[in-house]
Amino acid sequence: MNWLILIFAGFLEVVWAVGLKYTHGFTKPLPSVVTVVAMAASFYCLSLAMRSLPLSIAYTVWVGIGMVGAVLFGIIFLKEPVNLFKVVSLLLIISGILGLKLSSGA
Repeated sequence: MNWLILIFAGFLEVVWAVGLKYTHGFTKPLPSVVTVVAMAASFYCLSLAMRSLPLSIAYTVWVGIGMVGAVLFGIIFLKEPVNLFKVVSLLLIISGILGLKLSSGA
């Protein structure tokens, strides 16, 4: 269950990271509220997952999910450039996340 909470926390991290782009320095009310709520919820879910998952794994997986999600959002929806180096880097991050999950024994 803590892994599901951690994955959800990572998804919320993607939401607030993307939301930051649309807040325009927290001058736009609706994106700002969505971003702050997603931040708070993401941190809360991360803290719940850390009750039983080690810090070194939970935090790194959370950040990794956020990074991969933000990059994919940028590529798919914002038409950010993609190249072989970016794809290989994402695959390395994903393999690191999976490796940490497998190493946790949970």
